[in-house]
Amino acid sequence: MNKSAEIGQPVVRREDQRFLTGRGRYTDNTAPSDALAVLFVRSPHAHARIVQIDTAAALAAPGVVAVYTAEDTAADRLGHLPAIVEIKDDAGQRHREPPHLPLSIGKVRYVGDIVAMIVAETLDQARDAADLMLVDYEELPAVVTVAQALAPDAPLLHQEAPDNLMCRWGKGDAAAVDAAFAAAAHISTLAIRSPRQIVHYLEPRAAWSEYDMAGDVVTLTLSSQGVQILHRLMCEQILHVPKEKLRLVTQDVGGGFGPKFPLYVEPVLIAWATRKLGRGLRWSCDRSELGLADTHARDLVASAELALDHGGKFLGLRVKAEANFGAYVSMFAPTIPTTGLAKVISGLYRIPAIRIDFDCAFTNTVPVDAIRGAGKPETLFLLERLVDIAAHETGRTPVELRQLNLLRREDMPYASATGYTYDASDCRGLFERALAAAEHTGFTTRRAASESRGLQRGIGLSCHLHGTGGIADEHVVVQVEPDRLIARLGTQSQGQGHETVFTQVLSAALGVPMDKIEIRQGDTRTIPHGGGTGGSSSTIISGTTLRRAADVVVQRGRDLAAERLEASSSDITYRGGHFEVVGTDRRIGLFELAANQPFSGDAVFADRIDSFPTGVMVCEVEIDPETGVVRVDRLTALADCGIIANPRLLAGQMHGGMTHGLGNALMEQAIYDEETGQLLSGTLMDYALPRADDVPSFRVDTMSSPTPNNILGFKGVGELPTNGAPAAVANAILDALHPLGVRHLDMPITAQKIWQALNR
Repeated sequence: MNKSAEIGQPVVRREDQRFLTGRGRYTDNTAPSDALAVLFVRSPHAHARIVQIDTAAALAAPGVVAVYTAEDTAADRLGHLPAIVEIKDDAGQRHREPPHLPLSIGKVRYVGDIVAMIVAETLDQARDAADLMLVDYEELPAVVTVAQALAPDAPLLHQEAPDNLMCRWGKGDAAAVDAAFAAAAHISTLAIRSPRQIVHYLEPRAAWSEYDMAGDVVTLTLSSQGVQILHRLMCEQILHVPKEKLRLVTQDVGGGFGPKFPLYVEPVLIAWATRKLGRGLRWSCDRSELGLADTHARDLVASAELALDHGGKFLGLRVKAEANFGAYVSMFAPTIPTTGLAKVISGLYRIPAIRIDFDCAFTNTVPVDAIRGAGKPETLFLLERLVDIAAHETGRTPVELRQLNLLRREDMPYASATGYTYDASDCRGLFERALAAAEHTGFTTRRAASESRGLQRGIGLSCHLHGTGGIADEHVVVQVEPDRLIARLGTQSQGQGHETVFTQVLSAALGVPMDKIEIRQGDTRTIPHGGGTGGSSSTIISGTTLRRAADVVVQRGRDLAAERLEASSSDITYRGGHFEVVGTDRRIGLFELAANQPFSGDAVFADRIDSFPTGVMVCEVEIDPETGVVRVDRLTALADCGIIANPRLLAGQMHGGMTHGLGNALMEQAIYDEETGQLLSGTLMDYALPRADDVPSFRVDTMSSPTPNNILGFKGVGELPTNGAPAAVANAILDALHPLGVRHLDMPITAQKIWQALNR
């Protein structure tokens, strides 16, 4: 695009030309051909003692260069993979965090736990060597659910957690909640089990390395959501090497959704072994390995009680929950189910008193961490299902009960009972516009038409929000060259369109054509500071910091222009890519100014990271009662995302997030055998994902309540629709089934579950 852009324009994604013509640079595709192949030997048992590992036969196999076990990593004193956030119990005690070492010592704690690393000339040779590895296990009883883990006679995973309890966490005023329930005219209750889920990105995780012997520098290229945090952890806490001796690079990324953010064992071991061997290595996770290697999410059991007065106003909410953390504490895991729930459990409603109590436990399953929504889709499923149930029990429609309790524009900023401040939104206006966009008044006619064809039709609502998060460690540098601008940022695109929107922000700020702007990311050598991408906050963090850096460019350029134009800096203005002397025709272009001396402007993130985008979703489904098959007929979404940087990109995020949430509601579930701890749905043969014919034509519209928390008024949008879609779809299904006596079904609401409920 050879002209400047403004914020709010539907600019076409500039990345697409590169991707659609096969010029994307993905990790596995760019690995050097002479790199050694790496294969990780994983435990076939959910819980077992390692009696002995015999590597002799594997080491003697053709092409094998090295076989490493925990003895080798312990000898080099490699540290453990830490969490970088924490939670505390009511006594102020930090969560328990047993060490997660790169290779298992003495014991394996889930199917997929790594016990050895094989390095060979080719991957086939590494696989052959793995077949020769002799690992003698003494199998132990396994626990898969929190209830199993916290039972009095449960087998223990870690000495550091003698009762398998990771933390007992709570938030909210229990006394106020007790008083609210004592005064209640009605109390509605609901218990749910939110299924564990696995992300299946187009590009599985991968890594490759190179070694510079002269400088003793390892360069590790990996598929990630941000290299700077991983770099700091690897250098300071695990490998114990100076930061200049390890360089991390991330190129194009084929989807992240959360699980590409944490630090994993595989890249740590590759970086470590590269220096030991003095040669480059390569590894790529295959589809059968992904379900055992990458973090899972969403595994939550919860019950909630909602207290209402005679008029239907909400008085209080009490939530008790069990969070399954898997075998270890992953990087962001402590706050995902806990504060993730607390941020949004009030929904878009005025609920004066809320109390949350969590039991967080270790189990013999893959560790959990963030997946799109990060604790909020299951929270809002719990809340919105409970609101529908309360409506039925008190003789109101779901619309009426929500209208009684929705927050108003004048309530903002609203302090929730769990301690969060909702910044800006017209929740009631959003709700009414969503009903109109969904043609709610015509539903009765559509239901009759469905019934005439022997189908049950239902309509469901979801009032939802997101609390943006992420890591606000951003330092943006904008370099002015004679022919272009180069911006270096610490976030990391995985398909969202960062290059487009950040170019748009800079183009609007400096009046420079978009094709004269280059966005760089993902290299710790040139961009040492950054928080990566997560929590729907990249536009907030990098966008606002980029704008501040652009202001610094103008300030510094004004001084340089004053010298060139022989004027006072106070007489220099900047407009449309040129510095001008007020009241004269003398001016100089930004790039012309840099011809003799390139200069730059930089800034650090200086705004508040938090914002609370809000949404309302309306879903209509048809169900065949003979088979239980669900067809999502309509899905309408209204979103308040503050100032919209690019409507085209927003629509893409909404469509993707709605599809993700639809999959959560109808089909996605990671299933473990509760006796053996074996993952039964670890591949795409057994783990269902939404296809094109599962998805209706979405209707998406927006409102704009700019947040006062950052200079551009941006809110995050990437996770908002995923938070809302599961509840909207579920409420529509249960509305269709309500006349047939079905009160509730847990996700995923499959045809089998529906048929069984109708034929009990």
